[in-house]
Amino acid sequence: MTKRKRYNKYYRFGAYLLVVVLLNVAGVTLFFRADLTADNIYSLSKASKQAVASLREPLTINVFFTKNLPAPHNNTERYLHDMLEEYSIHSNRYFNYRFYDVSAEEGDIDDEAKKNQQMARNYGIFPVQIQNIEQDEVKFQNAYMGLVLIHGDVIEKIPTITTTEDLEYQITSKIEKMSNKISTLLNMEETVQLKLFFSSSIEAVAPQLRMEGLMDMPRKIEEMANRLNEKYYRKLALSILDPSTDPSLEGLVTRYNVLTLRWPSLKDAMGNEVVPPGHASAGLVVEKGDKSQTISLIRVINLPLFGTQYQMANLNEIEEQIGEVIDDVIDINKKIGYLSSHGTIPLRGMPQIPGMQQPQEENLGNFSRLISSDYSIVEVNLKEEDAIPEGIDCLILAGPKEEFNDYELFQIDQFLMKGKSLALFLDAYQEIRLPQTQSQFSRQPMFRPINTGIEKLLGHYGAEVEKAYVLDKSCYEQRVPQIYGGGTRSLYFAPLIKNEKINDDLPFMKNIKGLVMLLSAPVKLDKSAIAENGLRGNVVFSSSDQSWLMKGRIDLNMWAMRPPANDTDMESYPMAVLIDGEFPSYFAGKEIPERPAEEKEEEGEPATEGTTTDTGDVKDEDSAQLADIGSEVNDTETFKDFTPVGAVIDRGSLGKIFLAGSAEILKDNVIDEKGSSTNAMFILNVLDNLNNRDEYAEMRSKTQRFNPLKETGPGVKAFVKTFNVAGLPVLVVVFGIIVWVRRTARKKAIQAMFSR
Repeated sequence: MTKRKRYNKYYRFGAYLLVVVLLNVAGVTLFFRADLTADNIYSLSKASKQAVASLREPLTINVFFTKNLPAPHNNTERYLHDMLEEYSIHSNRYFNYRFYDVSAEEGDIDDEAKKNQQMARNYGIFPVQIQNIEQDEVKFQNAYMGLVLIHGDVIEKIPTITTTEDLEYQITSKIEKMSNKISTLLNMEETVQLKLFFSSSIEAVAPQLRMEGLMDMPRKIEEMANRLNEKYYRKLALSILDPSTDPSLEGLVTRYNVLTLRWPSLKDAMGNEVVPPGHASAGLVVEKGDKSQTISLIRVINLPLFGTQYQMANLNEIEEQIGEVIDDVIDINKKIGYLSSHGTIPLRGMPQIPGMQQPQEENLGNFSRLISSDYSIVEVNLKEEDAIPEGIDCLILAGPKEEFNDYELFQIDQFLMKGKSLALFLDAYQEIRLPQTQSQFSRQPMFRPINTGIEKLLGHYGAEVEKAYVLDKSCYEQRVPQIYGGGTRSLYFAPLIKNEKINDDLPFMKNIKGLVMLLSAPVKLDKSAIAENGLRGNVVFSSSDQSWLMKGRIDLNMWAMRPPANDTDMESYPMAVLIDGEFPSYFAGKEIPERPAEEKEEEGEPATEGTTTDTGDVKDEDSAQLADIGSEVNDTETFKDFTPVGAVIDRGSLGKIFLAGSAEILKDNVIDEKGSSTNAMFILNVLDNLNNRDEYAEMRSKTQRFNPLKETGPGVKAFVKTFNVAGLPVLVVVFGIIVWVRRTARKKAIQAMFSR
């Protein structure tokens, strides 16, 4: 019996040991994570899973990250490792990743680490200096913190990873971009032209410019082109052009805006001519079809006291720029249109001329740079073009101020009817600054209501931008300089949009917790018109309940603005709306508008295109074509007998309109350069939604830093404060009394039990 018990102990021990081993094996082979965060910050988004699951060629991610880094960089490495592991789980067999062991620059390192460091440098990943505090001593060390993605012959990199914010979005966007690049290159029939304009005459002045090695640049660029050609599936063609020997190239130099240097006769100290007067051009043009960009090979720098200096561009940077420009001209990204006519805000400012003061022009530089990473921007000029170009899925109108004629409105209407989207940022007023005089130093600007004609289309669709400004007690507080007394002042025309006024039922607004508007007009939705048209209308966000309107005479003097005395005069106003559905055309059942003929004054009378001269000569190509096919129709009344069926789309496919009552929110003073603010994320999310990329919008903003607490009323705040001050001590006393009573009762019960 004793022997059997001893064996039973061994059996139980063996069974326990087997269970422990199986649990460890399951823990190693089976991956399971539970993300308990509200926005699933530590889980892959749907877009990321789809990106790696749809790979058709091997994709490898090589990570170069120095080990044992101080916080917070060690957490970044762990986060990256876990993220790539999850990418691997949701991917197919074409996804791979590997962490390479690299060490800091200081100290002894083994051969493998040196080899990995060199590999990182070859990919363009270099160490960065980070701060490390040990034993109350600040130290600096060099560390590698980057990765490279290799997909076929296409290479992308993230050279520095110092934070986990936006990391998933960067990786997934690059994976999608690389997949699109490979598909575009393989299906591309024509080659990308690399035209190197390099005048041999520049050799005479290279020593004076202190640019030794300049004449070796054509050879090095040719080597770059050969390397890039392997990566771009042999779709690049380089040609080296010398304007000094071929004067016919001067026209191309001007057309492509290639930098040209001109110099007078250069003489030595004795007055002898060393270099005769001349000129030379240097620049690299990347061109495909009708799209081209020029890369400067010589930089012009204007330094105080030293004057104008010339510097040869860094060759490593040039190779990287060539790759970026090629990606742009072959249209890897989805196209998005931007209306550049009708007084809209320019996307980019005028280039600054060294040594010359120029007025600072308002532009959308940050906005343009941010959307260019995901979209190819196509500028649309409706005053010069007959129609909005094909291939554009979304058209942006940012603050138009000039009137649209019916033909131009027809193009916008029919663009929407094709199932496309419109992003409208419309201002209610145009600010007109009055000239200042010596006796009038602070003349207030005038505000003229803007009427462009786009209101007719919006009214037909069921929306309206009211001619007023929304002022709000919940607004941005501006710091006042100490010289003016210090403190803060309320900018009522810059409302703060809080979480409770944001429609988080819309997927792209789910993680947006707050916004700042500026000079915004209220946007109205005509619910009856929207219902009649079979559309869906949603308010994206509204002002607070303590808002009021300024209309009529506009005066934005901060010291003169006062909130209404009664709260009943204040209410919440919608400031942005989204309408989607199958829109009815504004021009349904109407004649097609004619494009206004360009007036050409000849002897006081405008000439009409397509007419003939007294001698019967044809004035334009269109009339010539009619003559060639034997047309004898000269009377325009004859064309009334023809009926153009299908020329107008009466009801469109599924499209979207986003409408906001301000274009100010697109400017650089609102959108930051890195795109990390909630306003920048909101604008990018809107464009993603209009291009049917809601999953990317959610992924971008799920790690946004602005996550305020819910607003609480004064009563709740007073209760919490009172409870913390007096309630907790009372609870401790009550708990002590309860414990004392229970112990007393237990003592009496024991005494009673033993007294019997």
